[in-house]
Amino acid sequence: MIKFYFTTSSGSCRKAKAWLLKNNLPFEEINLKTTRLTKEELLHILSLTQNGTHEIISKGGKAYKSLSVDLEQMTLNELFDVLNQNRLLLKRPLLVDEDRLLIGYNEDDIRKFIPRHIRRIHKAQIDLQLSQEILQYN
Repeated sequence: MIKFYFTTSSGSCRKAKAWLLKNNLPFEEINLKTTRLTKEELLHILSLTQNGTHEIISKGGKAYKSLSVDLEQMTLNELFDVLNQNRLLLKRPLLVDEDRLLIGYNEDDIRKFIPRHIRRIHKAQIDLQLSQEILQYN
Protein backbone atom coordinates (compact mmCIF):
# COMPACT_ATOMS: atom_id res chain seq x y z
CA MET A 1 0.00 0.00 0.00
CA ILE A 2 1.10 3.54 -0.72
CA LYS A 3 1.97 5.73 2.24
CA PHE A 4 1.18 9.37 1.53
CA TYR A 5 3.12 11.79 3.77
CA PHE A 6 1.58 15.24 3.48
CA THR A 7 0.68 18.56 5.01
CA THR A 8 -2.70 20.15 4.49
CA SER A 9 -1.22 23.53 3.51
CA SER A 10 0.70 22.17 0.50
CA GLY A 11 -0.77 22.58 -2.96
CA SER A 12 1.42 19.75 -4.25
CA CYS A 13 0.04 17.49 -1.53
CA ARG A 14 -3.52 18.36 -2.53
CA LYS A 15 -2.72 17.56 -6.18
CA ALA A 16 -1.11 14.24 -5.26
CA LYS A 17 -4.08 13.23 -3.10
CA ALA A 18 -6.55 14.16 -5.84
CA TRP A 19 -4.53 12.08 -8.32
CA LEU A 20 -4.49 9.06 -5.99
CA LEU A 21 -8.24 9.32 -5.47
CA LYS A 22 -8.93 9.80 -9.19
CA ASN A 23 -6.93 6.67 -9.99
CA ASN A 24 -8.58 4.63 -7.22
CA LEU A 25 -5.29 3.73 -5.59
CA PRO A 26 -5.47 2.72 -1.94
CA PHE A 27 -3.23 4.79 0.31
CA GLU A 28 -2.59 5.58 3.93
CA GLU A 29 -2.50 9.28 4.81
CA ILE A 30 0.20 10.42 7.22
CA ASN A 31 -0.04 14.08 8.21
CA LEU A 32 3.49 15.27 8.93
CA LYS A 33 2.24 18.03 11.21
CA THR A 34 0.53 15.61 13.57
CA THR A 35 2.26 12.24 13.14
CA ARG A 36 5.76 11.19 14.13
CA LEU A 37 7.76 8.91 11.84
CA THR A 38 9.01 5.59 13.07
CA LYS A 39 12.66 4.67 12.59
CA GLU A 40 11.51 1.92 10.26
CA GLU A 41 9.60 4.42 8.10
CA LEU A 42 12.57 6.78 7.89
CA LEU A 43 14.97 3.93 7.11
CA HIS A 44 12.64 2.64 4.40
CA ILE A 45 12.34 6.10 2.83
CA LEU A 46 16.11 6.56 2.94
CA SER A 47 16.65 3.11 1.42
CA LEU A 48 14.65 4.20 -1.64
CA THR A 49 16.68 7.37 -2.24
CA GLN A 50 19.75 7.58 -4.42
CA ASN A 51 21.38 10.43 -2.52
CA GLY A 52 20.09 9.91 1.01
CA THR A 53 19.00 12.92 3.01
CA HIS A 54 19.82 15.35 0.17
CA GLU A 55 16.69 14.15 -1.62
CA ILE A 56 14.19 14.25 1.21
CA ILE A 57 15.18 17.32 3.24
CA SER A 58 13.94 20.73 2.16
CA LYS A 59 16.87 23.06 2.71
CA GLY A 60 15.01 26.08 1.36
CA GLY A 61 12.31 26.14 3.99
CA LYS A 62 12.04 28.03 7.27
CA ALA A 63 12.36 24.83 9.31
CA TYR A 64 15.83 24.11 7.90
CA LYS A 65 17.04 27.70 8.14
CA SER A 66 16.06 27.87 11.80
CA LEU A 67 18.23 24.85 12.67
CA SER A 68 21.75 25.40 13.88
CA VAL A 69 22.96 21.86 13.22
CA ASP A 70 24.89 20.15 10.45
CA LEU A 71 22.73 17.30 9.22
CA GLU A 72 25.69 15.83 7.34
CA GLN A 73 27.58 15.21 10.58
CA MET A 74 24.72 13.54 12.44
CA THR A 75 24.34 9.90 13.22
CA LEU A 76 21.22 8.19 11.95
CA ASN A 77 19.69 8.27 15.44
CA GLU A 78 20.40 12.00 15.78
CA LEU A 79 18.90 12.63 12.34
CA PHE A 80 15.82 10.62 13.28
CA ASP A 81 15.35 12.74 16.42
CA VAL A 82 15.81 16.01 14.53
CA LEU A 83 13.36 14.97 11.81
CA ASN A 84 10.73 13.97 14.34
CA GLN A 85 11.11 17.27 16.17
CA ASN A 86 11.03 19.15 12.84
CA ARG A 87 8.94 17.01 10.47
CA LEU A 88 8.46 19.97 8.14
CA LEU A 89 12.11 19.51 7.15
CA LEU A 90 10.87 16.74 4.89
CA LYS A 91 9.96 17.60 1.33
CA ARG A 92 6.29 17.08 0.59
CA PRO A 93 4.46 15.15 -0.52
CA LEU A 94 6.29 11.88 -0.07
CA LEU A 95 4.65 8.85 -1.66
CA VAL A 96 6.17 5.55 -0.66
CA ASP A 97 5.39 1.91 -1.23
CA GLU A 98 7.50 -1.21 -0.92
CA ASP A 99 9.70 -0.39 -3.92
CA ARG A 100 9.10 3.21 -4.96
CA LEU A 101 9.50 6.72 -3.65
CA LEU A 102 8.19 9.94 -5.14
CA ILE A 103 9.29 13.23 -3.63
CA GLY A 104 7.05 16.13 -4.55
CA TYR A 105 4.26 15.98 -7.10
CA ASN A 106 5.07 15.27 -10.72
CA GLU A 107 2.21 14.26 -12.99
CA ASP A 108 4.38 11.91 -15.06
CA ASP A 109 6.40 10.34 -12.25
CA ILE A 110 3.40 9.64 -10.00
CA ARG A 111 2.09 7.22 -12.64
CA LYS A 112 4.67 4.68 -11.48
CA PHE A 113 2.31 3.90 -8.60
CA ILE A 114 -0.34 2.60 -11.01
CA PRO A 115 0.06 -1.19 -11.21
CA ARG A 116 1.89 -2.27 -14.38
CA HIS A 117 -1.04 -4.25 -15.81
CA ILE A 118 -3.32 -1.20 -15.54
CA ARG A 119 -0.68 1.04 -17.16
CA ARG A 120 -0.61 -1.40 -20.11
CA ILE A 121 -4.40 -1.16 -20.44
CA HIS A 122 -4.22 2.66 -20.37
CA LYS A 123 -1.47 2.65 -23.02
CA ALA A 124 -3.50 0.29 -25.22
CA GLN A 125 -6.55 2.56 -24.87
CA ILE A 126 -4.50 5.63 -25.81
CA ASP A 127 -2.96 3.82 -28.78
CA LEU A 128 -6.42 2.76 -29.96
CA GLN A 129 -7.76 6.29 -29.59
CA LEU A 130 -4.83 7.71 -31.58
CA SER A 131 -5.36 5.11 -34.32
CA GLN A 132 -9.03 6.04 -34.55
CA GLU A 133 -8.20 9.74 -34.78
CA ILE A 134 -5.68 9.09 -37.54
CA LEU A 135 -8.25 7.09 -39.47
CA GLN A 136 -10.77 9.93 -39.15
CA TYR A 137 -8.33 12.42 -40.68
CA ASN A 138 -7.43 10.15 -43.63
